[in-house]
Amino acid sequence: MQPTSAVSRPAWVNAMNALTGTGGTTRKSPVEIVADAASVVTRSPYAEFTGIRAGKLGRWTDGVAAMRSDRRTFASYWAAHNDQVRRERESQANENAYEDPLWVVLGDSTAQGLGAPGPKGGYVGQALSQLRRTTGQHWRVINLSVSGALTRDVLAQQIPLLAEEQPDLVTCGAGANDILFSAPAKLFADLRELLKAVPDNTVLLDLPLLTGFWGIVGRISVPYISRMNRVIHEVALQRDLPVAEVSAHFTPPWAGKFSCDNFHPSQDGYRDWTRALLAAAPANSLAMS
Repeated sequence: MQPTSAVSRPAWVNAMNALTGTGGTTRKSPVEIVADAASVVTRSPYAEFTGIRAGKLGRWTDGVAAMRSDRRTFASYWAAHNDQVRRERESQANENAYEDPLWVVLGDSTAQGLGAPGPKGGYVGQALSQLRRTTGQHWRVINLSVSGALTRDVLAQQIPLLAEEQPDLVTCGAGANDILFSAPAKLFADLRELLKAVPDNTVLLDLPLLTGFWGIVGRISVPYISRMNRVIHEVALQRDLPVAEVSAHFTPPWAGKFSCDNFHPSQDGYRDWTRALLAAAPANSLAMS
């Protein structure tokens, strides 16, 4: 195995990292930190008088706040959904009935669908609908993802739960949050550990390249994210795992592809993620009888 070459995080990450919290869903991204600071201005009497409150900055800070609320709503939805799927599968097993094929999702807020109008509008909900249409089978999904999860969180908290399920398909998409909260050596070590721990035939999602978005921040993030994607593809090749190339499908033009926080994909953006995922899904999983 070739060692990972030294890579430096973008400087803005180092500057913001000290301001962020820790611990999964309580962890704040730099986007939230900046939006919280900006909201002091956008919610002031001056902002109302000058029109800033109703302008682009005001709408953006409101969007970030709305996304924070959606995080809790989406998590509650998937928790209730997972419980229902487990009860139905247990009933099928008790009756010796045919069990619907099961897809288990590992990941972060993108797997939760954050940024779409509702949980079903993310790539998980969209791909589930397409799986059912194209295969003619009533696929079920258990979504173990957690908003704010780092790769080490997926490894420690989500993968152990797979032992309780009998999935026919597993997907795993994580790593974007690590850019904000892990030093390079830790990030690449954690990423490799996760990629080595996922089950055989797991479909890995690589990370989007934000070329032409976020201005200079997007441009300077591309080399770092590209290096992460090379590691994902390298380990996938070693383990013969399929990779959903989000980086090749979620591309400019960006108009309409991001949500109101300009960070998470919109429902339209998640259509690109869905195409990437379904293109990579193993044929033997999708052709189950």
